[in-house]
Amino acid sequence: MEPFKNFIDATLVRSIGTHLQRADRRFARRDFEAAALDGLETLELKDRVRRIADALVATLPDDIDRACALMEAALGPPGDADDLSTQRTSDAGLGGWAIWPLTEAVSRIALDDPERGLAALHAMTQRSTAEFAIRPFILRHPDVCWPTLARWVHDPSAHVRRLVSEGSRPRLPWGLRLQPLVQDPTPTLPLLEALQDDGSAYVRRSVANHLNDIAKDHPALVAGWLSRHLPGASADRTALLRHASRGLIKGGDAAALAAWGLGQKFKGDVAWSVSPRRAHLGGALALGLDLHSRSAKPQRLAIDYAVHHVKADGRLTPKVFKGWVIDLAPREQRRLERRHSLKAVTTRRYHAGRHLVDLRINGQVLAEAAFDLSL
Repeated sequence: MEPFKNFIDATLVRSIGTHLQRADRRFARRDFEAAALDGLETLELKDRVRRIADALVATLPDDIDRACALMEAALGPPGDADDLSTQRTSDAGLGGWAIWPLTEAVSRIALDDPERGLAALHAMTQRSTAEFAIRPFILRHPDVCWPTLARWVHDPSAHVRRLVSEGSRPRLPWGLRLQPLVQDPTPTLPLLEALQDDGSAYVRRSVANHLNDIAKDHPALVAGWLSRHLPGASADRTALLRHASRGLIKGGDAAALAAWGLGQKFKGDVAWSVSPRRAHLGGALALGLDLHSRSAKPQRLAIDYAVHHVKADGRLTPKVFKGWVIDLAPREQRRLERRHSLKAVTTRRYHAGRHLVDLRINGQVLAEAAFDLSL
């Protein structure tokens, strides 16, 4: 897969310069490109964005309105609904990856003029996304941002409506953490309620991820959201709420499990196996589960497992993985199997030693097994 940083390259810089000069012949294109390209190839993704934004701030007009208007005039046509492939730079103007440094420049030059800055981001997000750039405005000017976002939930552009949710996520990956919303997400709740039945899947996915963010700090709030909004929900809303509650389900939150009809203790017997008992990094585990219902009624089961990884200091820390969601008939016996990879990944460092793997049914740990990992 092509590293994302490679999309922020010299070609992109020259495209930005070309379209800015097209919009205003007075734009100092050569100065911009020289500053933006200086050492660009040695930088990682976000530093490349910052370098280009630095060059924009240095060469755009000092007047905030003129600077924003120039960048807006360089934009290409807005993207169509959920089709992200239409968001790219063309002869008609800038789009796609080129928008990120433009939004970063807006967050710097217009932070003291929030109405003008938000107007520029409204235009730019329709050509890519302004989810990172809007966050400093939310922190600095909540009195301006919340009424603006409340209006944007009705915007004709799905990209703008998505920005309402994605830009205000408390824990947006790669984004500035919105600590006031981590502590109290109340300001975003009316926005999410207005968007959870949005006609765009692109918007609904963002709402689900936003609710999942909130659940990390306020699980009872999201469990309560499920109890209110799940009964009688459409298929689209049900899918959204399932995705929104994925962290709570994996964590065995009793209220969230109950909202999904998964709160009952399993009535039956389990046999849980993990093999081989001596595993090697790069290999895989074979997980086996035998279920035997002792109930005269059907049972709906959310079955997960947690691998307790050995840390450098010898401690064990659990990581929950999704297993199965099944309906087990009265007195039914069923065999379930799963392969779990032990290949090295960038997000986890493996250490040799004895690892535990526990079985969780409807949030309750019912069995565990162990394996020894060698590197």
